[in-house]
Amino acid sequence: MKKVTASMKKSGSEQGPGEASPSQLIDARIEELRDWRGETLARVRALIRQAEPDVVEEWKWRGVPVWERSGIICTGETYKSVVKLTFARGAALEDPSGLFNSSLEGNTRRAIDIHESDKIDEEALKALVRAAAALNAAASRKKSNG
Repeated sequence: MKKVTASMKKSGSEQGPGEASPSQLIDARIEELRDWRGETLARVRALIRQAEPDVVEEWKWRGVPVWERSGIICTGETYKSVVKLTFARGAALEDPSGLFNSSLEGNTRRAIDIHESDKIDEEALKALVRAAAALNAAASRKKSNG
Protein backbone atom coordinates (compact mmCIF):
# COMPACT_ATOMS: atom_id res chain seq x y z
CA MET A 1 0.00 0.00 0.00
CA LYS A 2 1.31 3.41 -0.98
CA LYS A 3 1.67 6.13 1.61
CA VAL A 4 0.04 9.40 0.50
CA THR A 5 2.45 12.30 0.80
CA ALA A 6 1.68 15.99 0.54
CA SER A 7 3.08 16.08 -2.99
CA MET A 8 0.66 13.37 -4.08
CA LYS A 9 -2.45 15.11 -2.84
CA LYS A 10 -4.68 16.91 -5.29
CA SER A 11 -3.85 20.61 -5.35
CA GLY A 12 -7.40 21.90 -5.77
CA SER A 13 -9.43 23.69 -3.15
CA GLU A 14 -11.48 20.91 -1.57
CA GLN A 15 -12.05 21.72 2.09
CA GLY A 16 -12.15 19.36 4.99
CA PRO A 17 -13.97 20.20 8.21
CA GLY A 18 -12.44 23.22 9.91
CA GLU A 19 -10.24 24.11 6.93
CA ALA A 20 -10.14 27.63 5.55
CA SER A 21 -12.04 28.46 2.35
CA PRO A 22 -10.13 29.63 -0.73
CA SER A 23 -11.31 33.20 -0.06
CA GLN A 24 -10.06 33.00 3.55
CA LEU A 25 -6.71 31.69 2.32
CA ILE A 26 -6.43 34.62 -0.10
CA ASP A 27 -7.31 37.01 2.76
CA ALA A 28 -4.53 35.42 4.83
CA ARG A 29 -1.99 35.74 1.98
CA ILE A 30 -2.79 39.43 1.60
CA GLU A 31 -2.43 39.93 5.35
CA GLU A 32 0.83 38.01 5.65
CA LEU A 33 2.54 39.98 2.87
CA ARG A 34 2.21 43.25 4.85
CA ASP A 35 3.67 45.36 2.05
CA TRP A 36 2.89 46.77 -1.40
CA ARG A 37 2.43 43.23 -2.78
CA GLY A 38 -0.44 42.56 -0.37
CA GLU A 39 -2.00 45.92 -1.20
CA THR A 40 -1.63 45.23 -4.93
CA LEU A 41 -3.07 41.71 -4.64
CA ALA A 42 -6.01 43.09 -2.64
CA ARG A 43 -6.59 45.82 -5.24
CA VAL A 44 -6.54 43.49 -8.26
CA ARG A 45 -8.78 41.07 -6.38
CA ALA A 46 -11.31 43.86 -5.81
CA LEU A 47 -11.14 44.85 -9.49
CA ILE A 48 -11.68 41.23 -10.59
CA ARG A 49 -14.73 40.99 -8.32
CA GLN A 50 -16.08 44.29 -9.67
CA ALA A 51 -15.64 43.14 -13.25
CA GLU A 52 -17.13 39.68 -12.64
CA PRO A 53 -19.31 39.64 -9.51
CA ASP A 54 -19.97 35.88 -9.89
CA VAL A 55 -16.26 35.00 -10.00
CA VAL A 56 -15.24 31.97 -7.95
CA GLU A 57 -12.05 32.19 -5.89
CA GLU A 58 -9.87 29.11 -5.66
CA TRP A 59 -6.57 28.27 -3.95
CA LYS A 60 -4.45 25.93 -6.07
CA TRP A 61 -0.94 24.67 -6.62
CA ARG A 62 0.09 25.02 -2.98
CA GLY A 63 -0.83 28.63 -2.51
CA VAL A 64 -1.83 30.42 -5.69
CA PRO A 65 -4.99 32.55 -5.70
CA VAL A 66 -7.09 31.67 -8.76
CA TRP A 67 -10.19 33.41 -10.11
CA GLU A 68 -12.57 31.31 -12.20
CA ARG A 69 -15.75 31.69 -14.19
CA SER A 70 -16.49 28.81 -16.58
CA GLY A 71 -12.76 28.07 -16.30
CA ILE A 72 -9.70 29.92 -15.04
CA ILE A 73 -9.72 33.65 -15.72
CA CYS A 74 -6.39 34.39 -14.05
CA THR A 75 -4.03 33.58 -11.21
CA GLY A 76 -2.39 36.04 -8.81
CA GLU A 77 1.13 35.08 -7.83
CA THR A 78 3.34 37.19 -5.58
CA TYR A 79 7.10 37.30 -5.92
CA LYS A 80 9.77 39.44 -4.28
CA SER A 81 9.60 42.24 -6.84
CA VAL A 82 6.34 41.64 -8.72
CA VAL A 83 2.70 40.65 -8.46
CA LYS A 84 1.97 38.53 -11.53
CA LEU A 85 -1.54 38.14 -12.95
CA THR A 86 -1.48 35.28 -15.43
CA PHE A 87 -4.48 34.97 -17.72
CA ALA A 88 -5.01 31.31 -18.62
CA ARG A 89 -6.18 32.08 -22.17
CA GLY A 90 -4.61 35.52 -22.50
CA ALA A 91 -3.16 34.91 -25.97
CA ALA A 92 -6.74 34.71 -27.29
CA LEU A 93 -7.76 38.04 -25.75
CA GLU A 94 -7.68 41.49 -27.29
CA ASP A 95 -5.44 43.77 -25.20
CA PRO A 96 -5.98 47.26 -26.66
CA SER A 97 -4.43 48.96 -23.61
CA GLY A 98 -1.29 46.82 -23.75
CA LEU A 99 -1.55 45.49 -20.20
CA PHE A 100 0.15 42.18 -21.01
CA ASN A 101 3.87 42.64 -20.43
CA SER A 102 5.03 39.11 -19.55
CA SER A 103 4.77 35.55 -20.90
CA LEU A 104 4.25 37.01 -24.36
CA GLU A 105 5.99 34.22 -26.24
CA GLY A 106 3.51 31.42 -25.43
CA ASN A 107 0.53 30.32 -27.47
CA THR A 108 -1.95 30.28 -24.59
CA ARG A 109 -1.17 32.36 -21.50
CA ARG A 110 -0.31 36.02 -21.10
CA ALA A 111 0.64 37.81 -17.90
CA ILE A 112 0.75 41.25 -16.35
CA ASP A 113 3.71 41.90 -14.08
CA ILE A 114 2.89 44.66 -11.61
CA HIS A 115 5.87 46.28 -9.88
CA GLU A 116 5.79 48.40 -6.73
CA SER A 117 5.75 51.75 -8.53
CA ASP A 118 3.29 50.71 -11.27
CA LYS A 119 -0.14 52.31 -11.51
CA ILE A 120 -2.88 49.85 -12.46
CA ASP A 121 -5.12 50.84 -15.37
CA GLU A 122 -8.23 49.73 -13.50
CA GLU A 123 -10.75 50.07 -16.33
CA ALA A 124 -8.49 48.22 -18.78
CA LEU A 125 -7.91 45.42 -16.25
CA LYS A 126 -11.65 45.04 -15.60
CA ALA A 127 -12.29 44.92 -19.37
CA LEU A 128 -9.65 42.19 -19.71
CA VAL A 129 -11.25 40.17 -16.87
CA ARG A 130 -14.69 40.50 -18.46
CA ALA A 131 -13.28 39.45 -21.84
CA ALA A 132 -11.57 36.41 -20.28
CA ALA A 133 -14.80 35.35 -18.55
CA ALA A 134 -16.75 35.79 -21.79
CA LEU A 135 -14.17 33.70 -23.68
CA ASN A 136 -14.45 30.94 -21.06
CA ALA A 137 -18.27 31.05 -21.22
CA ALA A 138 -18.23 30.83 -25.03
CA ALA A 139 -15.85 27.84 -24.94
CA SER A 140 -18.03 26.20 -22.29
CA ARG A 141 -21.17 26.67 -24.40
CA LYS A 142 -19.37 25.31 -27.45
CA LYS A 143 -18.33 22.17 -25.54
CA SER A 144 -21.86 21.56 -24.23
CA ASN A 145 -23.34 21.98 -27.72
CA GLY A 146 -20.95 19.35 -29.00
